[in-house]
Amino acid sequence: MRAERTQANDRCSVSTDDVFQPWLKERGIEDVEAFVPDMAGSARGKVVPADKFGAGKMKMPEAIFGQTISGDYVVNPQNVEDRDMLLVPDSNTLRPVPWATDPAASVFLDCFRGDGLPVDTSPRHVLRNVLDKYAAKGWTPVVAPEVEFYLLSAHSDPNEEAEPPEGRLGRTEGARQPYSVDAMNDFDPFINDLYAYCEVQDIHIDTLSQEMGPAQFEINFLHGNAVDLADQVFLFKRTVREAAIRHRMHATFLAKPMAEEAGSALHIHQSIVDKSSKNIFSLDNGDASELFRGFLGGLQKYMPDAMLIFAPYVNSYRRFLDPWASPVNLAWAVDNRTVGLRVPDAEPENRRIENRLAGSDVNPYLVLAASLACGYLGMTEGLQATKPIVGSAYGGTFGLHRNLDAAIEALRGSAELRSMLGDNFINLYCLLKDEENREFQEIITPWEREILMFNV
Repeated sequence: MRAERTQANDRCSVSTDDVFQPWLKERGIEDVEAFVPDMAGSARGKVVPADKFGAGKMKMPEAIFGQTISGDYVVNPQNVEDRDMLLVPDSNTLRPVPWATDPAASVFLDCFRGDGLPVDTSPRHVLRNVLDKYAAKGWTPVVAPEVEFYLLSAHSDPNEEAEPPEGRLGRTEGARQPYSVDAMNDFDPFINDLYAYCEVQDIHIDTLSQEMGPAQFEINFLHGNAVDLADQVFLFKRTVREAAIRHRMHATFLAKPMAEEAGSALHIHQSIVDKSSKNIFSLDNGDASELFRGFLGGLQKYMPDAMLIFAPYVNSYRRFLDPWASPVNLAWAVDNRTVGLRVPDAEPENRRIENRLAGSDVNPYLVLAASLACGYLGMTEGLQATKPIVGSAYGGTFGLHRNLDAAIEALRGSAELRSMLGDNFINLYCLLKDEENREFQEIITPWEREILMFNV
């Protein structure tokens, strides 16, 4: 479905009509949604008539990376002039938009400055920069995300607790039904459209399952290249929302949308292969390698500093309030879902680490970059993981920051993560989170009005 694969460049090279126009004309495309993933993982861009796409330069303010989740802006010290970026379409990402009323396509844009160098605060570039460090060692990460989300009633009141939607015969699911096939059948029309939309867009999803919460689902992605998988997760979130709207529902990737229900996570399976496609986490005799232990050790040492990327909003930390519902530790073990770093029981060539700590509210580019950065630091520093946990890790040491303030200061002060993700990115990202946290702190909650107002 996509245009022919092209190699990403370190410097800007403007694409020409002959890359895009044959593909667009062959499919009768009328409009092209051209976008950039921002810091929140939302699409910022333009809709361009197909017959004009690729002709001339496209620009957009670099300030989109300084935009908070509420639409406000922070002042980026590296961009006080509010410069324009030059946007270059990545032809490898050209896809049809299956829910569009008129034939449409979408494409990702890479961002460059006037000197031809990439915009270093672009999440897509932050991930590529980490992958370049792996490539310099002759390594290539292989990743496979798992994403959880809730379906909600279209009539949910934002001032009240969110409500699950009606299924067959108007029944509203209220009981927890993990792995229930019958519960999934309640939403068959939505699921069928979701799979169809993903197939058209070349989004490689695998299995879907019912999770702990009412109308909560998890989708597994097939493993592959990190940038490609981040693109797929980005598109998948848009796709889930559109498929839900078609069936008069909402979909949410909020980490904790319901007070008494399970939170939603984004798990990351990751392994590393060398130039001969051999998994460097395993030795020739099948045993775990020192690099495997180093990757685990890096996650254990640097995940606290990276927590702001794995839990980017005030709501993200609500998911950790119940340590029995999601891991809040940095322990590891084989085939044990009570730990934050699970190693699935697999053949040596498939040895991998499942990072279970991120919420589904994360930016997919940044969370992959951060997880791989922690692992890279562990391997290059020769770190050693702790001994694997035997039995349950629930109720053990809380290995993560408990709030946004602590996470902001930890990332801001991490010299090691700055070396991996870039000073400009970390400075701007922390400024954004400072502002979002300030906006939240100005809100007086119903609990304060009900409990504190006349009792203090």
